[in-house]
Amino acid sequence: MSVLESVSAATAVETKPLRLSGSQPFTQQPGVYIMIGERTNVAGSPKFAKLVKEGKYEEAVSIARQQVENGANVIDICMDEGMIDGVVAMTRFLQLLGSEPEVAKVPFMVDSSKWEVIEAGLKCLQGKGIVNSISLKEGEDKFRQNAATVLKYGAAVVVMAFDEQGQAATYEDKIRICERAYRILVDEVGFPPEDIIFDPNILTVATGMEEHNNYAVDFINATRWIKANLPHAKISGGVSNISFSFRGNNKVREAMHSAFLYHAISAGMDMGIVNAGMLEVYEEIEPELKVLVEDVLLNRRADATERLVEHGEMLKAAGAGVVANEKKAEEWRNGTVEERLSHALVKGIDTYIDTDTEEARARWAALF
Repeated sequence: MSVLESVSAATAVETKPLRLSGSQPFTQQPGVYIMIGERTNVAGSPKFAKLVKEGKYEEAVSIARQQVENGANVIDICMDEGMIDGVVAMTRFLQLLGSEPEVAKVPFMVDSSKWEVIEAGLKCLQGKGIVNSISLKEGEDKFRQNAATVLKYGAAVVVMAFDEQGQAATYEDKIRICERAYRILVDEVGFPPEDIIFDPNILTVATGMEEHNNYAVDFINATRWIKANLPHAKISGGVSNISFSFRGNNKVREAMHSAFLYHAISAGMDMGIVNAGMLEVYEEIEPELKVLVEDVLLNRRADATERLVEHGEMLKAAGAGVVANEKKAEEWRNGTVEERLSHALVKGIDTYIDTDTEEARARWAALF
């Protein structure tokens, strides 16, 4: 059983499903985790950002298509970058996606910190998408106004655990802000509770700062509380945030994402922004690495970070050795075509036999 097939403990309580649509309807199924593809976010994919900056939107569409092919249920689209006109880029890209049947069939998440970009995106959506995000950062009046606009367009909304005092890091602040936002949305704005998606902030662990050690546990516990106390609300988050302290070590990062999701989904997490093509199966994580990763995520021992860092460096060194050996093993390809064919025959290597034989044939044909 993979982490994406884990059944949430919260499904024991009957909740209204999240209903979205692209060109085709999408209804959240009980116990099924919704993957939100992150590669059409300029912050999530340097390749995507480069294509958008160069105005190569048609090529950028292929990245969205790849995310859908890799299993993304929703596509997150963000153009927040200093060198990009967000309104123009969001409008152009969504218009192109709308003409691509294999991509347009899934719902879109319009993601921006700029309200004018979100509104531009809402005007281009076909079907029912998601706005990411609104918060209480600028106070209740602005929060109500933005929520009413989202409601007018018929979209679901991500609500960040953020208020006038700042970003919620602790369990207590997460549940306080989420409850306050929920009451305003449901009781005052009239927002359907099943269309409210809380993001209680997945923050980076293993930074070397003791106050960060419980961040994953706080998110998981806040998720469990929200599912129990705020009826029909959903939970999401940016999964890659959890492992930022291990940038450059994909083996550790992928294990952290998988293990974190395993526990967060069990607590009731409904969806998350991930790279849909790179998510390791929880049961297939190497046992020693799994223990070390969960020691960090669940804050089970004081030296958890140091132990995972040490093991991560060993994995990186081992990976570098494999690459070096592979490169060394390919050095025979530097010889002449006759030498390459001779080596292949002696070693029984058939990988390049067609290419080398054709090269040799063409060479001899040119001589005669």
